[in-house]
Amino acid sequence: MDSYKVIGLMSGTSLDGLDIAFCSFKFSNKWEYKILDAETIDYSEEMRQGLATLATSTALEFSKFHSSYGRFCGEMVAEFVRERKLQVDFIASHGHTIFHQPSLGFSTQIGSGAALSAASGLPVICDFRSVDVALGGQGAPLVPLGDELLFGDYTACLNLGGIANISFKDNGKRIAFDISVCNILFNYLAHKKGKNFDENGEIAGSGRVNGQLLEQLNSLPYYKSEYPKSLGREDVDKIIAKYFDENQFDLSVEDLMATAVEHVVMQIAGFTGKGSLLITGGGAFNKFLISRLRQLSLAELHVPDPLLVNYKEALIFAFLGLKRWRSEFNCLKSVTGAKKDNIGGAVYLS
Repeated sequence: MDSYKVIGLMSGTSLDGLDIAFCSFKFSNKWEYKILDAETIDYSEEMRQGLATLATSTALEFSKFHSSYGRFCGEMVAEFVRERKLQVDFIASHGHTIFHQPSLGFSTQIGSGAALSAASGLPVICDFRSVDVALGGQGAPLVPLGDELLFGDYTACLNLGGIANISFKDNGKRIAFDISVCNILFNYLAHKKGKNFDENGEIAGSGRVNGQLLEQLNSLPYYKSEYPKSLGREDVDKIIAKYFDENQFDLSVEDLMATAVEHVVMQIAGFTGKGSLLITGGGAFNKFLISRLRQLSLAELHVPDPLLVNYKEALIFAFLGLKRWRSEFNCLKSVTGAKKDNIGGAVYLS
């Protein structure tokens, strides 16, 4: 079988909501895709707070939330499928990352596959990272295989999600890594102004960059380490606590935001040479960030239509699920540093 109808689920570190993408894939000399329909289910404040604080919960609370979040995802998919009268082969779910500590041998994405499958009535593929981590890899980023096979016409692919990451070819091998913090930090600062996010980068655009804070951020030890490498929510929280909560230079939110954006843009520009750069993720709508990136980067920037900007990750996890369904490699050692290319994903059949 060379054609599939798959639902991809993605919940990013910026806590925007649950992305549901109904995708078709067909193989004819190369893989072709279409996002046939998509929707983002906004999280309630209770759900958002639960996800944000789960890392410090008890084991009992964690287990309970893992199951209930899986049921929630399954119920949302069941409603999505029922309303649109869709025929779906299976669901591929990224889950929501709570812990990411590959150096300690684990990366944890909640959303019980068993509960998701039972609630949706569909087969489910989830837990994409564990095999790679067990093989000594970072378990992240996972999107680059999709970048290679679905978006290989671009020189590089940049995702501006909760964390900014990039993927590109280097000497015939796909390379990818997390560049820096991104929307997690921007959204955190926007909340101080009573907003969920900095629409169009208006807060950043009204501030001034603080050179001292910028120098501190650009000197973070993470930037000196070689890839493969990845950032976890825990790492980002430490950066926020040290450089933004303490606010040692007594800066306004506007100045903090302007400095944060400048820092992120400088880090991204350092890895984007000449060539075509596909930009997706929520940060692609941040007009101020994109304008600064156009000024500092040598690359030709391509921001696609909003459907692809919003749902590229859900699309690619649908594709990674397809590869798992076919028992084909869906994780590259050149990206994660694992001992070998591997097939990640646990399968649940309701």
